[in-house]
Amino acid sequence: MAFHTINGRSVAYRLLGAEVNPLVVLAHPLGMSQAVWDDVIPALLPRYRVLTWDLPGHGASQAVSGVQITPADLATEALALVELAGAQRFHFAGTSIGGVVGQRLIAEHSDRLLSATLTNTGAVIGNLDLWNTRAGRVRQEGLAAMSEEIVPRWFAPQAFEASPALKAGWCIQMGRGDDESYAQLCEMLGRDTFSGKLSGKSVSHKVRVQLFGGSEDMATPPATLEALAAELGGAPLEIFDGVGHVPSVEAPVLFAQKLMAVLLTASNHSVA
Repeated sequence: MAFHTINGRSVAYRLLGAEVNPLVVLAHPLGMSQAVWDDVIPALLPRYRVLTWDLPGHGASQAVSGVQITPADLATEALALVELAGAQRFHFAGTSIGGVVGQRLIAEHSDRLLSATLTNTGAVIGNLDLWNTRAGRVRQEGLAAMSEEIVPRWFAPQAFEASPALKAGWCIQMGRGDDESYAQLCEMLGRDTFSGKLSGKSVSHKVRVQLFGGSEDMATPPATLEALAAELGGAPLEIFDGVGHVPSVEAPVLFAQKLMAVLLTASNHSVA
């Protein structure tokens, strides 16, 4: 892991693989960390350079202080790290709030993208009241106290059966996050949506976009992904059966195969 100062705040990141390979940038979900990609990265490294990072107040990244976070801020972080990697264009994949970062990149920086794979996300996720309520509770109760309630919503029941320690592990990870940073990101999700901002950005226009979701996802159910596909002018969508909110953790082999297919198709298209 390495660290880079962006807008006065330390950001933890990993840059793996050969410099000559195309860059793939991976963005993690709210409350988690860049570790969600650990079981996917090995499949990518023979062909790609991989960049992951921790969102504000998550993992080893510094917390926010006295500022309102926006999708533009998160996209700026991603682009600053891309610049550090020396890449002009790159592939992007993001889950949940990571997919929101991807939507900002599609909307405002499509010229930098070779492809965008958005999973378990939406142009609108939940609603303003839901997110403001959660932000208020986090500030009052803390992430450690709320993790037992939130973490089970990330995974399908089958995931806990396959790995009984999964819940405890991610509860510990979430509980170590910064309460205020998490609360601000909650408020961002309620306030800053992408309805009406993505039209004309899909594969037939500028960016090769692929959407993935999970049949057991309670946070961003298939209907939310279908609405995002419509916002993107009919971007292709595939729902993984028996998977919840974080396919890179629940079904890493399947997810890696599907992501590799997107990357190869996009690369072949750009060459053509």
